[in-house]
Amino acid sequence: VQLQASGGGLVQAGGSLRLSCAASDGSISRYATGWFRQAPGKEREFVAAISWRGSPRYHANSMKGRFTISRDNAKNTILLQMNNLKPEDTAVYICAAKGQVGGSAYYTEAAQYDYWGQGTQVTVSS
Repeated sequence: VQLQASGGGLVQAGGSLRLSCAASDGSISRYATGWFRQAPGKEREFVAAISWRGSPRYHANSMKGRFTISRDNAKNTILLQMNNLKPEDTAVYICAAKGQVGGSAYYTEAAQYDYWGQGTQVTVSS
């Protein structure tokens, strides 16, 4: 499956953005999904993950209270709502998917994912 992320842009510190991720074949409901980010010169970092059912979900500690992952399987969409953005949130945000049959797991390690999108740039100015 191909994943298509969108919604990035330039925002001032304290602002908000909402990122979206969709499966090219409309099949996002078949996958547990996650968001990662990568800043220049840094390793890829886990942001948030959600099971194919929509619950449970998990956010990295530094994003808790500011970022929220959700999904609308009927609309083939994974969302990442980002509030109170900080300059250190500047990165390319990448969605990932793992095929899931049954269960309700989410995944926090990049190596656990099977498919990756191309990423969308988020830039937060101070």
